[in-house]
Amino acid sequence: MRKLYILITIFALCISISAQKRLSGNTPGLSKASIQRLEKDIPKFMKGADLPGFSIALIRDGKLVWTKGFGLRNAETQESITEKTIFEAASLSKPVFAYAVLKLADEGKIDLDVPLNKYLGNNYEVGADERLNKITARRVLSHTTGFPNWRNRDATTLPILFTPGERFSYSGEGFEYLRKVIEHIAKKPLEDFMKKMVFLPLKMNSSTYVWNARSKEVKANRHDSFGKLAGLDEDIEPNAAASLLTTPEDYARFLIAVLDGNGMKRQTRRAMLTPQVMVDEKCTNCTNRPVEKVSKEIGWGLGVGLETTTEGTSFWHWGDNGNIKAYFTASDKTKNGVVFFANGKNGLSFSDEIIAASIGGSHPALNWLGYERFDSPSRILLKEIIDKDIDTALKNYQERRKEGTEQALSESQMNRLGYNLMSIKRLDDAIRIFELNTNDFPSSANTWDSLAEANLNKGNKDVAIKHYEKSLLLNPANKNAEQKIKELKGN
Repeated sequence: MRKLYILITIFALCISISAQKRLSGNTPGLSKASIQRLEKDIPKFMKGADLPGFSIALIRDGKLVWTKGFGLRNAETQESITEKTIFEAASLSKPVFAYAVLKLADEGKIDLDVPLNKYLGNNYEVGADERLNKITARRVLSHTTGFPNWRNRDATTLPILFTPGERFSYSGEGFEYLRKVIEHIAKKPLEDFMKKMVFLPLKMNSSTYVWNARSKEVKANRHDSFGKLAGLDEDIEPNAAASLLTTPEDYARFLIAVLDGNGMKRQTRRAMLTPQVMVDEKCTNCTNRPVEKVSKEIGWGLGVGLETTTEGTSFWHWGDNGNIKAYFTASDKTKNGVVFFANGKNGLSFSDEIIAASIGGSHPALNWLGYERFDSPSRILLKEIIDKDIDTALKNYQERRKEGTEQALSESQMNRLGYNLMSIKRLDDAIRIFELNTNDFPSSANTWDSLAEANLNKGNKDVAIKHYEKSLLLNPANKNAEQKIKELKGN
């Protein structure tokens, strides 16, 4: 009996040591120094980005090896991020739904290449457009439906903007169409379908596509670009494209399932991670114009983005619900990956640093997305305006411009900076920024339109009219300027 007790004790000790090693980073491909670097650097990046909360999970050799939350889930109440905090996955909802659809295809209950209206028995909300017959589950999952990302709020029908299959154009509407079809086939609402196909099999116990009573207690709140509370966004309606609530640990379980091929036939997994279409190098959502240049590295599989470089293929996706951000990438070759969630508008502004420190490698998708960095010239100027004053900030900016063109803000960056200042009622500062933009880009109708808007908000009616007239002269098609002039002149 004593021998048995000793063996049990040794066995328990081994398990304990193993767990401590896993959490401390002593795993193949992930050193303790890597984790220490992340734990040290993430709070600094968050401060630079005015980001209240951040949570991350790392995968090594197909296993979850580390997860940690940083900062606050609510900047006003000062409640901390914990392992129980759930985040809006935003568009990271799409890959999880896609995985469930592919499992259903493996069961023979949906054919990826059969027109979806054949299953639904009607033309959905499209109307009499024959091109609907070309829209299949494969088209939806690869974002080649021709649908817009989201229809106009006042639209009575869902338009098809180009021939399905012609090119890549990101569309949440396509996923919602597919959701309706899947609910019809499965005879279950989205949440019940996802529980059966994904959440229960993968033990994603903290994940849901619907708002529930627990959500309000543990969900990370949204925060704006200045780190100020921007609401909880109590979504009630399930949405296959964007309503998933989850944790980094839960989401890592899903990524591991894809890396392992768990739940899918081999050929289905291969199709998921094979480019169905390559994206436009210069455009993430090209519904209204032809492709200019097709990327050689970035494509779309079935429900996931794909990066194909000399290092192999990685699957990835980003999430953006405005004041909340998310991202994952995972290598099919190394079985390493990372997923992170942020509860602020600037949550993707230091993605390069996170991925470099956690898994390394080349990730062209980050440049393709084009999110502004936390230490960009625009961000530095904004912080100086807020922390110091507009005169000092602009003087320092002009000095930096002399150092090289990379320090000079583009027209759109300067315009965005002005609107950021308007959003926090710094109207005088916003006017100074828009004035600088008109000096740098005097032939741009948009710069004059923005300057007019800022003056109008300030109460400078005559000045606003003058600038709207300048904008309309430069661009006679500027309906906004034309309408504002009529309103202000009382015509």
